[in-house]
Amino acid sequence: MIEFDEIGPEKVLQVYNPKVGMKGFVVIDNTTFGPGKGGIRMTPTVSPEEVLKLARTMTLKNALAELPFGGAKAGIVADPRKISPEKKAEIVKAFAEALKVVSPEHYVSAPDISMGENEMKIYAETNGKNNSVTGKPSLMGGLPHELGSTGYGVFLAAKIGAKHAKIDLKKAKIAIEGFGNVGSFAAKFLHEEGAKIHAVSDVNGCIYNEKGLDYEKLVKVNQEKKTIFEYDDAKKMYSHELFELDVDVIITAAIPNVITAENMDKVKAKLIVEGSNIPIATHVERALHEKGVLIVPDFVANAGGVISSYVEYINGNEKEMFELVKEKIERNTKLVLEKAEEEKIYPRHAARQIALERIKKHCKVCGDIKLHESKVHKH
Repeated sequence: MIEFDEIGPEKVLQVYNPKVGMKGFVVIDNTTFGPGKGGIRMTPTVSPEEVLKLARTMTLKNALAELPFGGAKAGIVADPRKISPEKKAEIVKAFAEALKVVSPEHYVSAPDISMGENEMKIYAETNGKNNSVTGKPSLMGGLPHELGSTGYGVFLAAKIGAKHAKIDLKKAKIAIEGFGNVGSFAAKFLHEEGAKIHAVSDVNGCIYNEKGLDYEKLVKVNQEKKTIFEYDDAKKMYSHELFELDVDVIITAAIPNVITAENMDKVKAKLIVEGSNIPIATHVERALHEKGVLIVPDFVANAGGVISSYVEYINGNEKEMFELVKEKIERNTKLVLEKAEEEKIYPRHAARQIALERIKKHCKVCGDIKLHESKVHKH
């Protein structure tokens, strides 16, 4: 069920190509500051409702980061593990063709789950406009997410969060859920800072060493075996057990809804940094906050990816990207945590207030924004 409010969504576009078996959708939540910006995820279970929530997160994320983008998100219903690369390319091409009616004027796409720079290349070529997508290969002027922009931002948010939680990162026990693009780079920058990673998980399970994992060995094992679970000098357990470990900091960097009403009482960490989108339901976040757990919300901590996308969008370079990620993530994380502390509200509420105030203020300035113009299109 798609629900509308004073912010959006403005457009919900459902597309289907029976010839190639492509089924997908894009939710353009709000375009107050510019075209809706958000990645395309390809999973067998992605739904309009899931994409709607993620699109709203992008609206808030872009407003908080003060980028000239609105919020949007897209999904393609397919299992990339069960189709050939050729079939995947065909589906992506059909999706890009169908989205020409809104992209890039109202929607600018990017990589997300199971969608990388090669798929972005297909999208851009099919669309015919280079600015219809970010996360393209460097030869097309892209700043691929493989540079680690999101993970770098998560690391910066963790540093500031640790300071607010009075945790010494160099002495802290840190657990990272997921070792893909976000988790691996967060680990890299933490390691360079002198911090130790004690637990990591992926789809195969979780590994934990009370004294800390050997970072260089961890990276080597993951590269060679395609999983961190083959790391030998560690206790092995189920992925979900990572959230129950006796650690100081948890960084979420993979799938949604990992800390729930069922397992939140087992969480021992004093700081959670949301590198992934919607890892904890709002009411669970509030309950954890009341228990004294500091949480840096997803649209604050993981904005490094969309900040990188903006730099690519304006034809900036890698150096400029890292500088802007540092400037915006540090400033906004401090702003949110200080507001939460001063007003005695939990961080997500503080972050939402700041983002929504910026959206509403801009609407008053520009005058012609029609927030209530919500439409459902079928193609």
